This record gives sequence, C-alpha cells and structure tokens, in this order.
Amino acid sequence: MFQTERRFLRLLFLLCILHYEAGQVFGVWPMPQQITQSTDRYLLSPQSFSFSYSKDSAAQSGCSVLDSAFKRYYSLIFPDAADGARFSNIWMDPTPFTVSVSVKSGECDGYPDEGSDESYNLSVAAGAAALKAQSVWGALRGLESFSQLVYQDKYNMYFVNKTEIQDFPRFEFRGLLLDTSRHYLPLNAILKTLDAMAYSKFNVFHWHIVDDPSFPYQSYSYPDLSSKGAFHPMTHIYTQSDVKRVISHARMRGIRVIPEFDTPGHTQSWGKGQPNLLTPCYKGDVPSGTFGPVNPILDSTYQFMSGLFKEMKSVFPDSYVHLGGDEVNFACWKSNPNVRAFMTKMGFGHDYTKLESYYIENIVNISSALNKTPIVWQDVFDYRERHRPQYVVEVWKGGCYLCEVRRVTKAGLKVILAAPFYLDLPGPTHNWARYYNVRPLAFKDP
Repeated sequence: MFQTERRFLRLLFLLCILHYEAGQVFGVWPMPQQITQSTDRYLLSPQSFSFSYSKDSAAQSGCSVLDSAFKRYYSLIFPDAADGARFSNIWMDPTPFTVSVSVKSGECDGYPDEGSDESYNLSVAAGAAALKAQSVWGALRGLESFSQLVYQDKYNMYFVNKTEIQDFPRFEFRGLLLDTSRHYLPLNAILKTLDAMAYSKFNVFHWHIVDDPSFPYQSYSYPDLSSKGAFHPMTHIYTQSDVKRVISHARMRGIRVIPEFDTPGHTQSWGKGQPNLLTPCYKGDVPSGTFGPVNPILDSTYQFMSGLFKEMKSVFPDSYVHLGGDEVNFACWKSNPNVRAFMTKMGFGHDYTKLESYYIENIVNISSALNKTPIVWQDVFDYRERHRPQYVVEVWKGGCYLCEVRRVTKAGLKVILAAPFYLDLPGPTHNWARYYNVRPLAFKDP
C-alpha cells in the first residue's frame, strides 16, 4: 500500500472517531442568560490559536487588562501547550482559530466599579469566535466563558462547540469576604482566591482585613497599629506593596477590592498600637484594666479615624469602604462614668444604640467627605430611627433576612445580602444546594 493511501485511511479513521465522539457540551458557569449550542465542534491547536482585537474595538494592543487576559487565558485553555509532542501525530494541519475581541469603551487603565457594564455577546463558529462587550470588564467575563467551553477528549485533543451566548450578570455586586485578622492568610492564598473568584465571575473582594485578634494592615500613617497589633510584626502583616499587588491582581480580573475597617466594636487589636482609642472599662468606681469598643466621646477618636481613612482613600481606589458597626458590646460603655455623663449631656438617656448611631454618623460623614460610599452591617440600620440614603446596608443576621431586605429597600437604601451564604451555617456540610436555592429578590415590593 502506498504511503499516501495509508495516510488517507488513518485520516479517515480519525475523522470517524471525531464524528462518533462529537457531543453537546454545557460547561459555562454561571449559566449565561442565553446560550445556544450545537453538536458541531471544531478542533483547536495551541500552535494555530490566537486572540486578537477587532478593527472596530476601542481597546487595541497595549490595553493592559486585555493583553494580560489573553496570555492568562491561553495558558488556562491549553495548560499543556508547552508539550508539543501530543500534536505531532495529527495527520492534518489544524485550521487556524482566532478569538476576536471588540469593546466599545477602553477603560484599560481604570478600575472596575459599581457602574461597570459586564455584559457580553460571544459567537463561536468554524475558525473563529467573536466576543463583543461594552467594556473590558465584560470582555473578561466573555473570555472566561470561552475558556470554559474548550474541552479535551480522551485523545487529549482540544475542541470547542459551535455556540452563541448573550450574557450579563443578574446582580451588580457579587462578592466574597475573607477575614484575614482571625486567620492570617499568606499573600499567595489571597491571589489564588482572586483567581477562583474570576472563574465564577465574582466581582467584589470584601477584605475584612482587621478585627479583634490582629491588625495585619501595615499603615504608613500609624505604623504601630500593625507593629503592636499584628500576630507578628514582620511575618503576619500586609505591607503597602502586598496591598498594591492584591489590588492589581484583582483589577486584571475585573474584581473590586473593598476594605473593611470595622468599628467601634471588633477593635481590640487597634488599641495595642493606638493609645486612648478604646474605652476604659470600669468595675465600680475604678478602671478594671480592660478596654471595650472605640471611645465615641473623644475628639481625638475622630481625628485619628479621619487620618486613617485619608490614608485608606489613597491606598484603596474603590469608591466603597466598609465601616462595620456590628456586634458592639455596650457593657463597657455603660460602666464608664465619662461615657454615662456624655449620654446625659446628649439626651440619649440609657439607650446606647443612640450612642453607637452617633459614632457611626460621624464615621459616615468622614468617609463621605472623602467621596467614599459607606457600607455598614445591618446593626447600624436597625439602631437608626431615621435613615438617610447615605450608606449601603449589608444584611448578615439569620432569621427572616428577606424581611430585613424589604425594610432596608423600603427605606430607600441599597442592600447587600450575606445572611444565607455563610459557609459555617449549621447543618449537613454536603448540603450545598441550600446556597443555590436562595432567592434574594423573593420578597414583596416595598
């Protein structure tokens, strides 16, 4: 048998295998708003695959966000591309395949924000895929979807099916919270978490960076906060360089970084590096030697907070900041004679929720003056008699959380729902369905 005949029969055999194994692959997560797929599929080869900018795209070569994404997704799509041996036995030259990206607005040097348009359309056909988006942030979501469409068969060849997708996120705020005070997380663990968030199209990293146990954030204005308040002043801190790296890593994946500096409670570590910040507790008429929440009656408290938040504005570019305000223990405030005298002077009586509201209002005003939109835990909302549209409320408590969502929206405020998504909720650890069965909008209109 001639060599050409043998090659023809081998090619025919290969095509028969490809036809037999062709199937419909639904692999995009989360499920797009609209997706249509065909059993038609196309062979991809790392050597003949490329990303490109379409001629009508507002972003072109040199766009940091998309240039970086092209390199990243090439490695994700072809994780073993460096091993070219597996492709030497293909008896036909792979057809070139190009993913062409077009965005209407560049934003290549900016940061994602609450108004970012993450919609995109993706069309996959023979030899090419066309990805169209309003912004680079939408293009990132489309690239993620395309990467999830590519799969390998048992012969380790890459394929993608003919597909049409029209997609946009249902909710503009899709966040994940990490507590790096109670459990210090190495920088690489945070970066890997951001990678995982991008795979599921999360767009907000809620960085609960400090709390009672430790103050790992290394402030350049108040260095004693970390040098005295961290678990270790050298090995268990986040330097300014670390924070910049987290923010940069997140930006390249279309993820906002919103820091939380929770006060007046959850601040025991703060007091180690900032004298006279916490309230001295009393036992009878004498100090007990212990300290409670931030002292809300001193001018020095607000001067310090103003300085810290000015620094925060220069470090964290996002327009939002989380101010906390949850789980304030009033026992220490009640024990302190100076605080009680202040309560009388302000006409608060014995209602210490009014004292917390007084404190939070001052902190909200500080952050608002810096053009930061405040986020607070629902405790703050529950303690206020009148609500002005000046902060976003994060609902975290159990019970009828949708009732709380309704009350917040009725007051004209934006709401973030966290209550049903805590990973330590009681019950069988394998019952993951409960997280996906939550219906955040299943409450009556205000």
